[in-house]
Amino acid sequence: MADEILVVRCGTVPYADAFDAQRRLAERRRAGELPDLLLLLEHPPVYTRGRRSTPAELPMGASWYEAQGIEVLDTDRGGLVTYHGPGQLVAYPIVDLRGYGDDVLRFVRGLERVIIEALGEAGVSARTIEGLTGVWTEGEAPPTVAEPRARKIASIGLHVSRGVTTHGLAINVNNDLQPFEWVVPCGIEGVAMTSLSRELGAEQDLAAFAETLAARYAEVFERTPARREPGELGLEQPPARLG
Repeated sequence: MADEILVVRCGTVPYADAFDAQRRLAERRRAGELPDLLLLLEHPPVYTRGRRSTPAELPMGASWYEAQGIEVLDTDRGGLVTYHGPGQLVAYPIVDLRGYGDDVLRFVRGLERVIIEALGEAGVSARTIEGLTGVWTEGEAPPTVAEPRARKIASIGLHVSRGVTTHGLAINVNNDLQPFEWVVPCGIEGVAMTSLSRELGAEQDLAAFAETLAARYAEVFERTPARREPGELGLEQPPARLG
């Protein structure tokens, strides 16, 4: 029988609150109090800076972005600066890597496959690009500006502590793409961003796409998904947005 993973739809959660919740849940996972978890949520507008971020990635300065209503926060995940906002699906797998071959690179490759298969089911062909992070649509790789060019549609950034993961992935579904143009997203010069709604020409059902992503995760990693409410894990009940 496949190992269980708890799928928790958390609604819209401020980034700092989600960060604290991940730490608490990761400790419980290490202690064996919980099985693996997959948190599905959205964030209010925020730029997060990874461990390798540099000031050049936020060329306007933090105070300018905050004046636009976008928080600027540091985080312990890998990678560089990225943006989260309403309409973007964020997924945080909190898992013990021993159940995934104890291989973080293999786990990341699996997450890429999950994203690509979920996007494909929604009608968008996507791929990875050697030497670049995340998942991209078909086309010429950056820094080309010739069309058709590949556009980044999803990002991955993990943190692993004592064998348990936090952070995860973000897929642009219906979110505003303008904030990406104000920074150097993921430290990649010349990157063009896109979303599921942009590629398909219409707003998408975020809750339905979240279900697709969870199903593809269970399939790729051979897990049995079990739905849980945030309150069952000691988390606050979410606003009714994601589901």
